Amino acid sequence: MVGFALFALFFGAGNLILPPFLGFLNGSQWYLVALGFVISAVGLPLLGIFAHARLQGNMFNFAEKISPIFSLIFCLLIYVIVIALPSPRTAAVTHEIAIAPFFDISPLTTSIIYFLLVFVFVIKRSTVINNIGKFLTPAILLLLLAIIFSGFFTEYEPMGTDLAELPILSGFFEGYQTFDAIAALVVGGVIIISVKLEGYNSPVEIRQLITTAAILSGLGLLLVYGGLIYNGAMVNSEFPQDVTRTELLSGISLLNLGSFAQICLAILVALACFTTAVGIVTGTADFMSEQIKRPHVYSITVFLACFLGVIIGALSVNAIIEIALPVLLLVYPLTIVLILLNVMPANFRTRSIMMMTVIATTLFSLPDALKYVVSEELFSNIQLYIPLSEFGFGWVIPASIAFFGTYFYEHSISNRSPQTE
Repeated sequence: MVGFALFALFFGAGNLILPPFLGFLNGSQWYLVALGFVISAVGLPLLGIFAHARLQGNMFNFAEKISPIFSLIFCLLIYVIVIALPSPRTAAVTHEIAIAPFFDISPLTTSIIYFLLVFVFVIKRSTVINNIGKFLTPAILLLLLAIIFSGFFTEYEPMGTDLAELPILSGFFEGYQTFDAIAALVVGGVIIISVKLEGYNSPVEIRQLITTAAILSGLGLLLVYGGLIYNGAMVNSEFPQDVTRTELLSGISLLNLGSFAQICLAILVALACFTTAVGIVTGTADFMSEQIKRPHVYSITVFLACFLGVIIGALSVNAIIEIALPVLLLVYPLTIVLILLNVMPANFRTRSIMMMTVIATTLFSLPDALKYVVSEELFSNIQLYIPLSEFGFGWVIPASIAFFGTYFYEHSISNRSPQTE
């Protein structure tokens, strides 16, 4: 049940519309782009859940050792981002794929109804995970598998040549747009609290339960992503190059399932998006109620998150994706580093090691993000002096140097003195 719920909490708008588009752009090289996508959209989120299984707290614990103040700022930043971008995007995708083809209503109307339902679903905290695991996830999986496997029996033109350069990197960075590494920090806390509400109190038992659930959800995501990317590659010659992500998904469903496709896809999109929005809003409300131990904090946070979702959810999917890009290029490297640090043994995640690695990561990921919002020419010139920056990995070498340099420095100090930190 927990594994089903975790899969549904991860699988949302980006997870549905991004993989087919990657396959479409890369054609016969679909397996390379799939590899990159799986690393960032499956591997990193799994590591995030494994870290939660070890910490058994919430997102605050990921950076608490560096500084409680820094950890609080990081958490607030992440929660503002997730309720302002991926959560509203679920409403926008639902409108464009599940509502607009059938009903002549505005995106704002869809967004209002959508987040009203999210509010009703989330406001009773104790039933969230059970409802998702029992009812919503099985329906999502059945519809997904119907779309994916029907494509294997459909005749298409041969796959065209790839339209993207460096397919592995294309897949890796497109995986950022799923927000799943960030989602792991958010929904991991939701799962921990929900498991405790179910009566599990033993740390060992909780760790085993969460780890097993993470592996099951990861296998499910791997199967679905591979199938969607391959389906996108198979129709590489069937659609124009300027097709949008949502148009491509609708087209694939129509080719695979015929006239029944729109109804199936509408239900699938609505369910997949809805569970992700529920997870984000629940995680945000859980965190705020733990930080501000006052009556009604949970309910107030749910209301504010849904209200913000209504406003931003009325925008188009492409507009939200464009807004998200510089934010992701700044926050994702820091999220990746904190996840990796928290799955390492204790001697690799001392306060000094974590602090120096995080500082280096933050400083050297700034040019990647700022060139989209300040001056592309200025920061592109700066990137020329940072190794790997042209690929979006300008932070990797500095973070690695900071990590290993601090580790070996601490190790040498401890060898010279009988006293350890």
